[in-house]
Amino acid sequence: MGVERIGRRTLLLGAGALAFTAACARGTSESEKPKETVVVTTAAGAVRGVRRETGAAFLGIPFAQPPVGALRFAAPVPAAAWAETRDCTTYGPTAQVKQLSEVTAIPEPSIPGDDILTVNVFTPKPDPDAKLPVLVWIHGGGFVAGSPASPWYDGAAFNRDGVVLVSVGYRLGIEGFLHLDDAPDNRGVLDWIAALAWVRANIAAFGGDPAKVTIAGQSAGGGAVWALLNTPSAKGLFRAGISESGAVTQPNDRATALAMSALFTKRTGLPATAAALRDLSRSGLQDLEDKLRMPGPDSTAATLLGLAPWADGTLIPATSAEVLKSGADQDVPLMLGFTAHEFNAAPLTGERPPVTDTTLPAALGALGFDASRAADWHLAYPGLSADQLAGQAQSDAVIRMPSYRVAEMRAGHGQPTWLYEFTWTSNASEFQGMSFHCLDVPFAFDLLKAQGVTAVTGEHPPQALADAMHRAWVAFISDADPGADWPRYTLDRRETMIWSDAPHVQSDPFAAQRPVWLR
Repeated sequence: MGVERIGRRTLLLGAGALAFTAACARGTSESEKPKETVVVTTAAGAVRGVRRETGAAFLGIPFAQPPVGALRFAAPVPAAAWAETRDCTTYGPTAQVKQLSEVTAIPEPSIPGDDILTVNVFTPKPDPDAKLPVLVWIHGGGFVAGSPASPWYDGAAFNRDGVVLVSVGYRLGIEGFLHLDDAPDNRGVLDWIAALAWVRANIAAFGGDPAKVTIAGQSAGGGAVWALLNTPSAKGLFRAGISESGAVTQPNDRATALAMSALFTKRTGLPATAAALRDLSRSGLQDLEDKLRMPGPDSTAATLLGLAPWADGTLIPATSAEVLKSGADQDVPLMLGFTAHEFNAAPLTGERPPVTDTTLPAALGALGFDASRAADWHLAYPGLSADQLAGQAQSDAVIRMPSYRVAEMRAGHGQPTWLYEFTWTSNASEFQGMSFHCLDVPFAFDLLKAQGVTAVTGEHPPQALADAMHRAWVAFISDADPGADWPRYTLDRRETMIWSDAPHVQSDPFAAQRPVWLR
């Protein structure tokens, strides 16, 4: 797999678009069947969804008013009531204006329109007496892209197994996360909280139990789970979380947020204020965001994930570094993990020359590791070349090491935690032998025949692995515990689920990496 090819896929950010597909589960397409509709009444009014083989889907239900005009950079305002039954049989508009690159791993469409603060509800049984467990899914995309309308996020398999799935649309990039002097901070986080409040108030009508809500997400969505765990005003809106290859500890201090605002003004010539940006078109604001995020001599690590949840001191009181150092009051059960080779071949900050033994220390230093400890990396990953080590260190720095530190911190405080590593490798020609960012998503959702999956897995991905992984997710969502076959992560045993051709639990699988991860 060449560096250039996987770089164009921008696998770090886990987002993109190929085409819109409403429902895909084990190859079953319902788009060509006559649609029987069903109506559910929410607090704001009645919504019409479509019945499916596994239940019913209600798409594009607004949980807040469209963020336009005075509301563009404001805290979300609950959706206004409607009198007539609202048609919710197709996905609504998305915050994503354009995908991150020409081709990306997960097919996530951009749908034009202003009504972007919506949820999609997939339910096995829209009956208030059903009281089914609920999974609220927050999509990835580096907090600047992504879409809740992906066929990989369809709820068919979860519905088949008795789980209600809700996917959430939220403000991205500048609209969601850039600090503006005259607007509330962390507007995207406020959107997640508003969506969860909508779930609490309305999900019973769709057959869900508001007391059994699990939040989950992949990549930036996993980072959203981490942010919500550390947001006091979100407490009580969910009982468990799943962080799948989560961007859990991106630079999120106040200084970083203010630096991004200053860089925005430097690069665009506009003040970082809602008043200056409110009336711009969405495409015009996207152009400004592209200028902010483009590589340049004034770029820093914050440029990559600087438009993201950050510790503003009010909504999110503490930085990730502070939480990891002092511990956190996180009694919520958490399942988290990562793939073996998240971004090993992805040039996250531009194309780079091959790394040699001579340049390896500098490459490690650029990732925040101790440049003098290159020998420790050879011990951590014996047999890898210097260039391969640099790629692995990149994966470790961005996803694997931070997630591991979260597991260690939580285990040290006796908080219920389950850790995994997804090691199954793709046999697709472009990804041969790699277990990369996003590869595990269709296994967790049990959607191996969904659009675009075999392009990244190769032919005949193992259904048995999807069965096992999805079954653990269903158990965790249902009972806040994945089951007896997967023990909690504790500091005395460090038992970790290894998702491979033969899933198994391994004690302390990262003993060799710990000296460089917990430096």
